[in-house]
Amino acid sequence: MGGISYYSTNRNINEAGFTPFKGLVSFKDALMMGQAPDAGLFMPERIPNFSRGEIEDLRGKRYFEIAHTVLEKFLYADIDSDYLLSICKEAYNFKVPIEKVHDRKYLLRLDQGPTASFKDFAARMMARLMGALKDENKQLNILVATSGDTGSAVGEAFKGVNGINVFILYPEGEVSGRQKKQLDTIGGNITTLAVNGKFDDCQDLVKIAFQDKDLECLNLTSANSINIGRILPQIIYYFYAYLEKSEEGEKILISVPAGNFGNSLGCEFGRRMGLPIHKLIMAVNENDEFPKYLDQGVYQKLSPSKACISSAMNVGHPSNLARFFDLYGGTIDKSGKVLKYPDIKKMKTNIFSVSISNQKTRETIKNVYDKYGVILEPHGAVGWAGLEAYYHDNGDFPLCVSLETAHPAKFPEEINSLLGFEPELPASMKDVDRRQGCPIKIENDYIQLKKFLKSTIENK
Repeated sequence: MGGISYYSTNRNINEAGFTPFKGLVSFKDALMMGQAPDAGLFMPERIPNFSRGEIEDLRGKRYFEIAHTVLEKFLYADIDSDYLLSICKEAYNFKVPIEKVHDRKYLLRLDQGPTASFKDFAARMMARLMGALKDENKQLNILVATSGDTGSAVGEAFKGVNGINVFILYPEGEVSGRQKKQLDTIGGNITTLAVNGKFDDCQDLVKIAFQDKDLECLNLTSANSINIGRILPQIIYYFYAYLEKSEEGEKILISVPAGNFGNSLGCEFGRRMGLPIHKLIMAVNENDEFPKYLDQGVYQKLSPSKACISSAMNVGHPSNLARFFDLYGGTIDKSGKVLKYPDIKKMKTNIFSVSISNQKTRETIKNVYDKYGVILEPHGAVGWAGLEAYYHDNGDFPLCVSLETAHPAKFPEEINSLLGFEPELPASMKDVDRRQGCPIKIENDYIQLKKFLKSTIENK
């Protein structure tokens, strides 16, 4: 039986001067290319399904075992099953706590990995998949934009991997001090570039580079959530949370703090694979283009994006919205132009989205700590406030899980100002403040980036 092939979200665009990519590629090609030749995002031609019995058979399994079973549904034709199991065990060698807040309302703590961010889950698996599938005779150059946590997670995941170099772009003024320290000090085969601009600017620079014919010889690929290799591992923890806390056949309400929508997409995939998800809550910060779309039926990207304390979610046009539109029968290009609207009625049946202000985020951090003794950081607080907004509009729901996507210690100033103390550093971050390193500073200028990449990569 052949493996699952991947198509471009832009395949149906029929406009003068635009050449859509109508082909299908293997997982390996989709992984290495990062995005399609027409700047679309790769999507599986089919999403594999779990029966209820198959889901129940996973109860009591360890995280890496669930990861193996979920990923094998996609990768059975690409990677040997035993080898896939071994890299799952290697990638997921840390705890994944699910913290009770009250009643059956839980916090899925995705902040226990090497960089204390949910991005570790996707980046560590992606690094191993790329290492397993890449051409041994080619040097791979990964270009990634980050609003905070992606870059350090990708950098640490790929650090020391032979034949792979990583270039990380981040908006210099929009990451926390500790996030910046993490990014600037990875070293080795990891280069960081501090861009005088916003996250959307960094993302645009990366996308332009991938479309630049002059750079084809540099063998560039992406580790952002535009890469399907980042999305598939993000399905796993929704299975894990459900299996850990549900009764057989019970539905679960899941709230995801949403920025570039890759994490939310993992949940949407999980639902389509058979997880009994009552509703996916996509809680955004003041960058409210998506909840406005669900409310008004017209999509308008937000440019420039708004700087909020949940900095990793400062996205005015989420890349993975193209995948959501595609799943619901629509098409939107990378610039935010809608070519065909999706089935919004169906989308609203499965998804609830709400915008959480900075003030509400801060109130949530304080209230949850005062009432339950649980420390949230700004992104997790947006997710929790989204859960509370859902209750307000729709009433309570028995089983709820909200995602905590970064460790509170990454935001010491904000937590200290609200709660009067700094959170204790996790073991993985205790050496960060002592590390040395600095970024290369560049303007929001593609020509400058292009010159840097060419000279640096050609001299490696």
